[in-house]
Amino acid sequence: MAERRTRNGTAGGPTRGPTGSSGPVEAVAAFLGRAGWRRAVLVRRCLAGALGAVAVVLALSPADGQGAEVVVAARDLAPGSVVAPADLTVTTWPVELVPAGAVDAAAAEGRVLAGALRAGEPVTDLRLAGNLLAAAATGIPDAAAVPVRLADPDVVALLTPGVRVDVVAAAPEGGEPTVLADSAVVLTVLEPGGTSAGSSPRGRSALVALPRALAARVAAASLTDQVAVTLR
Repeated sequence: MAERRTRNGTAGGPTRGPTGSSGPVEAVAAFLGRAGWRRAVLVRRCLAGALGAVAVVLALSPADGQGAEVVVAARDLAPGSVVAPADLTVTTWPVELVPAGAVDAAAAEGRVLAGALRAGEPVTDLRLAGNLLAAAATGIPDAAAVPVRLADPDVVALLTPGVRVDVVAAAPEGGEPTVLADSAVVLTVLEPGGTSAGSSPRGRSALVALPRALAARVAAASLTDQVAVTLR
């Protein structure tokens, strides 16, 4: 009888179900093992995400010795403004974000802005009136920037950066006008005294880019004669 009970599984040794699985204790242990594995995978994924976020923050933040000082506008500046020391401030940017052509304070002070600058925007060479901007606007390597006093105040509203004009000098006693330079490129419109607001259109000057061979001729005529510009 004792031998028969042992063979039927009613005595001695663990009882297994019809599928050959272990009893309840073993099933619970297996479940906990699978749950622990899932938690481990979740923890690893969370750690990977956190490390990725930290890498992005470190990439966008200047590390010690890897930041660059950049001269930016201390306030909003209008085109035609003469840059003063109080208009500039220095901040630190990541090296890879510093724009090409960024200039230092010494190169910007006293220069005329050909375009508006927002506060915090870097000052670059092509925002300043000069030979580099003239060459970029005309496509002529030796181009020069020349201010032309406008005899007609109504033409001021028609002049925007990039517009091409002919510079014309009026002939004395009603003679034929003389074309001093054709296809000059307007860089900006200047206010009397280098200010950008609060003045009348009369007395304004247009800063134009043209070949250097014509620059002296136009500059001299603008000082002594009535000079006008005609849109092409």
